[in-house]
Amino acid sequence: MTTAPGPTPTTSGPASSVPADRPRVAVVTGGSRGIGRAVSQRLAADGFAVVVNYAGDEAAARETVAAVEAGGGTALAIRADVADERAVASMFDRAERELGGVDAVVHSAGRMALATIADLDLAVLDDLHRTNIRGTFVVAQQAARRLRAGGAFVGLSTTVVTTQLPTYGAYAASKGALEAMVLVLARELRGRDVTVNAVAPGPTATDLFLTGKTDEQVAALAAAPPLERLGTPEDIAAAVSFLTGPDGRWVNGQVLRANGGLAR
Repeated sequence: MTTAPGPTPTTSGPASSVPADRPRVAVVTGGSRGIGRAVSQRLAADGFAVVVNYAGDEAAARETVAAVEAGGGTALAIRADVADERAVASMFDRAERELGGVDAVVHSAGRMALATIADLDLAVLDDLHRTNIRGTFVVAQQAARRLRAGGAFVGLSTTVVTTQLPTYGAYAASKGALEAMVLVLARELRGRDVTVNAVAPGPTATDLFLTGKTDEQVAALAAAPPLERLGTPEDIAAAVSFLTGPDGRWVNGQVLRANGGLAR
């Protein structure tokens, strides 16, 4: 007597639609310096071929590519203003044409301007929001259209969205917009097997963070988290690596605050 098979289980462990023998490709905006460079190098070490996007500093982008290649990885530097939809579409076209497709998009490009809300020049506000809000939307739009099944989108936010430090009003507002877009996009991509998340760093030792701060201000910010230090670009790259890798496939529509316990 033959026993009929039981029902097919409806749950399983981590899964991905990416064939094991297919090279994975990551686009990292703002990938030439700071956190973006650390992310580019970490994803290359994880096995991704990496598009290192930059806005104007070609020398820094080439340094990042050289560092990736020195580690045995593959990288391609592409200049594109993230707020220019034609330039971003062209960058994705090159990624598909020269590397085979896109499996991860890490949106690290951004700018910061610090001033009280009362004092901030509105022209500076417009420039910041063009990069941080419009740029995020343009990159997320291309990611939504291009990411292959098994892919991931990760946006870089900031813990200042929740700590609400004075002089960070414009920057925090722009990153709050990024978090909102990420949470909506995760739901819009239902059925695509693509995860969408954000990483919100706390105080991290990059040129963007350190510029304009006194030694006393930096020391106070380093002492604020319970771990009593500044984050490093490599700390943030590790969080991105998790969200773009196989162990992060069940994390979707979330904001991971990588800040040493500074805030929720």
